[in-house]
Amino acid sequence: MGFLDHISDMFEVTSIRKSKRKPMRTVEIKVKMDCEGCERRVKNAVSSMKGARSVDVSRKESKVTVSGHVDPKKVLKKIRSTGKAAEMWPYVKYDLAYYPYAPGAYDKKAPPGYVRNVVQAFPSPNAPEEKYSALFSDENVEACSIM
Repeated sequence: MGFLDHISDMFEVTSIRKSKRKPMRTVEIKVKMDCEGCERRVKNAVSSMKGARSVDVSRKESKVTVSGHVDPKKVLKKIRSTGKAAEMWPYVKYDLAYYPYAPGAYDKKAPPGYVRNVVQAFPSPNAPEEKYSALFSDENVEACSIM
């Protein structure tokens, strides 16, 4: 059996996949759309991309959401190739921002329930206010106990 094993090892076919699969992600892009034709053109362009699983176009919010194994830069480039002005989605939900009325966060053009994603809308990791509020919390019984 040694000779047959040697021959089978010589002619063994191994398939190595050279390209790695992109991770599954959701890409949100802000696109200025005026009519149903614009909406249809953007949806057809993005849904024809390799790796795009689902495409959701909301003309009211001026938002395109693409889920699948796609690269965000390529999706943005594909949408811009339709002639539409596009940028990555610059907003976060109002509930997720700690300071939604921080300078630069409030935007009149933002869809309802959203504020602009800026650094000032979120606390810094070493914020002293957070430490003090935890100190006087009802859950912090050890700090409030009297000896």
